[in-house]
Amino acid sequence: MSLQETLSNYVKQAVKSDFNIELETVEFQATRKEFSGDITVVVFPMLRFVKGNPVQIGETIGNYLVENVDEVNAFNVVKGFLNIEISDANYIHFFNGIKDDETYGFVSPKREEKAVMVEYSSPNTNKPLHLGHVRNNLLGYSVAEILKASGKKVYKTQIINDRGIHICKSMLAWERFGNGETPESTGLKGDKLVGNYYVKFDQEYKKQIHDLISKGSSEDDAKKQAPILIEAQNMLLKWEAGDEDVVALWEKMNGWVYEGFAQSYKNLGVDFDTLYYESNTYLLGKEFITEGLKSGVFQKEEDGSVWCDLTEDGLDKKIVQRSDGTAVYMTQDIGTAIQRIKDFPDVGGMVYTVGNEQDYHFQVLFLILKKLGFEWAKNLYHLSYGMVDLPSGKMKSREGTVVDADDLIEDMASTAEEISEELGKLDGYSPEEKMELYKTIGLGALKYYVLKVDPKKRILFDPKESIDFQGNTGPFIQYTYARIQSILRKANLKDGGSGNTTSLHPKEKELIKQIQLFPEVVQNAADNYSPALIANYTYDLVKEFNSFYQNVSILGADNENEKAFRVQLSHVVANTIKNSFGLLGIQVPKRM
Repeated sequence: MSLQETLSNYVKQAVKSDFNIELETVEFQATRKEFSGDITVVVFPMLRFVKGNPVQIGETIGNYLVENVDEVNAFNVVKGFLNIEISDANYIHFFNGIKDDETYGFVSPKREEKAVMVEYSSPNTNKPLHLGHVRNNLLGYSVAEILKASGKKVYKTQIINDRGIHICKSMLAWERFGNGETPESTGLKGDKLVGNYYVKFDQEYKKQIHDLISKGSSEDDAKKQAPILIEAQNMLLKWEAGDEDVVALWEKMNGWVYEGFAQSYKNLGVDFDTLYYESNTYLLGKEFITEGLKSGVFQKEEDGSVWCDLTEDGLDKKIVQRSDGTAVYMTQDIGTAIQRIKDFPDVGGMVYTVGNEQDYHFQVLFLILKKLGFEWAKNLYHLSYGMVDLPSGKMKSREGTVVDADDLIEDMASTAEEISEELGKLDGYSPEEKMELYKTIGLGALKYYVLKVDPKKRILFDPKESIDFQGNTGPFIQYTYARIQSILRKANLKDGGSGNTTSLHPKEKELIKQIQLFPEVVQNAADNYSPALIANYTYDLVKEFNSFYQNVSILGADNENEKAFRVQLSHVVANTIKNSFGLLGIQVPKRM
């Protein structure tokens, strides 16, 4: 039983004993820094049941706790807040129980619980990964790791959008303008090469629209009648009909892209347990469109298109299949969800990491799956997140104004190199060790800057600001971890010192209290699908350690026992930083 549970039981007993009232819940909060105490009981909510002055009620409960609870040393009441002071012995007992536990805060998966599938990345094969994909990947990967740490079995997956009109645009442009060039002949990563032709298609398309308008067409007609767009639409029809030449071109160009993606994922430090391809799942989606027509979930219009009418549910009518019989995104997403449960029967829910511009799409998808009769549809969650902006403005793939993910990762390492060289703390490092450290710092800065923000909020990303060795940044936390490693290397405990103690310095106590919060933070982050809770907890822990470091001598302690305890405490802090940063996909260097 946790300390909070113990206190809650005794507070209820106190209220029953002195006021003859049965309390259902007790509200706690951390004691504010300006008051003495470790945990605070909020008296105000009790006033609905217990009549009287909140200060007197607090005094009564406080006296009961001091008399009956060994862990409670003293108390004070400020207005309607009962601040409780917990004994050093309680914190020492807790610390001794976790100091050798390298996985402290993590819960083993429970066999009886259903697994969760987390989808992220899910790129199109017509362009390389960009800054928006970076937030998606970091967020999805981190949420998967947090869910695992909270005791869930997790499968990490993505759906690769490898078919559709946008893919045909790149294919057609390469066929027309590419002169047979390949990643090998150009020295470009395959995803970048294909992305160039997506941009090339858009340039040619705009040129044709301009020509048609100049010959008297309206803008709307010109957009529909541009020959290059009609060719791309015909190519999609040929692809769905299995045309050999079109399919061969599609396989070749997608192959280039997959090799490029694999390199980008490696650079970013994310992985997947299983992959799904839209080209494999859209047909299953079409099967269920047919099933839904039979059951009345869908309706066919006069032009042959198929729709789902959700107006009675407060939504709109949604197309699920075009009049020419080709699939739309919704068709594919229906098929993918059903296929995943077929492949992994132990999955009881799914998390979709997709930007907030798709909020409505997922409302509709989840509702359609429920209407099709799938029980698991109630356990689907859209991890909606805000866009990433740059000081220069919004990115557009078709215009080639995106920030490429690989270039961004490289630039972050270069920025880390510049700042590290200015600080001049890398004496004795080999060139290879320096380069590895720059990557670790640069990538850590990027990941932390992105993940410390609540997923729903939009981000203005500033690379320079993210690589700051002061403040709420990844490098600041990495530097603190490296500082602790230096302390551990210098500590010489061979001459004795068990680390046993009976009393705590106030700074030691505050640090243990912060460590004590970690398991609860992991669970909260899992419940809220929010890596930001982990990131900001880690920053608070590091601030508390630095305050401890500045106020308490570790290696120069008065005796070996005290020194041993403080070294052990520093080790647990470092381990907690490492574990929490691991949940964010961030590495911690032993030296900086």
